[in-house]
Amino acid sequence: MDAIDRKILTVLQEDCTVSLAELSHRVGLSQTPCWKRIQRLDASGVITRRVALVSPEKIGLGLTVFVQIETGDHSGPWLQNFARTVSSMPEVMDIYRMAGDVDYMLRVVVRDMAEFDAFYKRLIEVIPLKNVTSRFAMERVKSTTSYRVPDLA
Repeated sequence: MDAIDRKILTVLQEDCTVSLAELSHRVGLSQTPCWKRIQRLDASGVITRRVALVSPEKIGLGLTVFVQIETGDHSGPWLQNFARTVSSMPEVMDIYRMAGDVDYMLRVVVRDMAEFDAFYKRLIEVIPLKNVTSRFAMERVKSTTSYRVPDLA
């Protein structure tokens, strides 16, 4: 990836609906070479998806919960079952395997406390867990999906 690819990624992360003409102008290329670069970034897996971002509050999902999970089982089969089961739960937005005293961190987004309680009961019913700790977000101070694209070394 060169500096132009990095500019393309920066612009597309801010607005993937930008026209090819505008994108080409902003990165200093003509349209055909710009389009070929986007196709290459897609094919190589640098660009994974193009989506519309939705305000959770505007669609009635006002509660964000960070769920810390400790497990007593670190086997491959347990992990596969955990990943498959938790990934299929639509309330779970992110799953991270962690280093330190917590094994997994989930970001869960639900309508309200009652919906989180139902999610929690489902979670502990389907997967054996050692400990589950939930932390409730009071305010989202910053939220972004745009990564800082590092300069060339």
